[in-house]
Amino acid sequence: MPVRPTAVLTALLTTALAASALTACGSGSGSSPDTVRVSFKQSTDNSIHVMDDYLADIKKQFEKKYPGKKVELIPIKAPDSEYYTKVQQMLRSPRTAPDLVYEDTFLINSDITSGYLKPLDPYLEKWPDWNRFIGTAKNAAEGEDGKTYGVPDGTDTRGLWFDKGIFQKAGLPTNWQPKTWDDVLTAARTIKRKVPGVTPLNVYTGKPAGEAATMQTFEMLLYGTGDGTSDPLYDKASKKWIASSQGFKDALSFVHTVFQERLGPDVSTALDPNIQTIVAGELLPKGKLGIALDGSWLPQAWLKGSGHEWPQWSSELGLAYMPTQHGQAPGKVSMSGGWTWAIPSKAGNPDLAFDFIKTMQTKANAEKWYIANSGISVRKDVAADPAYAKAQPGIKFFTDLVASTHYRPAYPAYPKVSTAIQEAMEGVTTGDMSADKAASSYDDALKSATDDQVVQK
Repeated sequence: MPVRPTAVLTALLTTALAASALTACGSGSGSSPDTVRVSFKQSTDNSIHVMDDYLADIKKQFEKKYPGKKVELIPIKAPDSEYYTKVQQMLRSPRTAPDLVYEDTFLINSDITSGYLKPLDPYLEKWPDWNRFIGTAKNAAEGEDGKTYGVPDGTDTRGLWFDKGIFQKAGLPTNWQPKTWDDVLTAARTIKRKVPGVTPLNVYTGKPAGEAATMQTFEMLLYGTGDGTSDPLYDKASKKWIASSQGFKDALSFVHTVFQERLGPDVSTALDPNIQTIVAGELLPKGKLGIALDGSWLPQAWLKGSGHEWPQWSSELGLAYMPTQHGQAPGKVSMSGGWTWAIPSKAGNPDLAFDFIKTMQTKANAEKWYIANSGISVRKDVAADPAYAKAQPGIKFFTDLVASTHYRPAYPAYPKVSTAIQEAMEGVTTGDMSADKAASSYDDALKSATDDQVVQK
């Protein structure tokens, strides 16, 4: 969708997604007691099949280990925001709920509150490998009731990727490390002036990009404002969401600057729901993008067999951490999230589903997944393995960012808060709103999204 969706198109899409989700999974709990049905997010890029290949291998291992048992893999091919819609439709009914579902940590608390997921504590207590997972990863799958609802399969961090060839043409250093936001914008302006025909800087924005806009752009900016000691989105002491601050407005102003100065992609491209595929599959490998604010997982798009093979990426791209706004301590910022495997409350075969999780999460299989997926290990035993650290260029850089990372306040209202942020970003991207007006609009949406549980800071 190359242009902004209208309300009519959005309504039609939601209806279509609901209909397709209800027919996507067959008979739900009425399926065979010997079959575990595994739903997962399939890449929108047909040439990327990292998850498909990995799960096909686990299916083979599982069926060999448990004779007579079968695995049915249920891929859902959709951009993130549409994937979430489909999953939530599926989880509502025993007829459509799979036995195992791939859940983004940003949505898991919302689904817990809706009663869609089963607590896993009885299984985890009897599973020795659970002690090998790092605490922050475990917390990401924990509900407000203290119970755990998902097993994380890795985490991620974010930073700045830059094209060394474009930097050379622009007269910029190929060991670039900006110290402030202004340094990032200055480099983008230099590229625009000296290297015509390329996009200087990509930052994800607007509702079509979904959580990528919120987390990979806005929160990477927002969490780099202030003194870095308190959460700028959510106040844990009062258990209230924080209204737009000066840092919030400054983050919107950064996005506004990128698009008003034409430092980013055309607005129609920026608001294409497949923008992540465009960046990883076209712009970066074809030398058409100077700087990308993006995630640790990008190299999976360039592996052998991906259709965008780019074995030389590590010599052609540089990596830099995202600086704080003015270079204030701690100097760098990253956001972390990740995905989990969860068992729906209406799953027909939950015990079999957890057996599948255990098969995925042997040390060997977990390490295989982290490397294939360009993921950051959440298992201490894998992280300590030299084979993991040396498996792929960039792993050490992004693993080291864990020390400077932040996690989203993924409470039940977060998906609605995230949508309100995306709408504010879209307003400044198109030029329909100033940063101040977009921030004011966000405050109104925040009160509605959180039942007025809002505090001024």
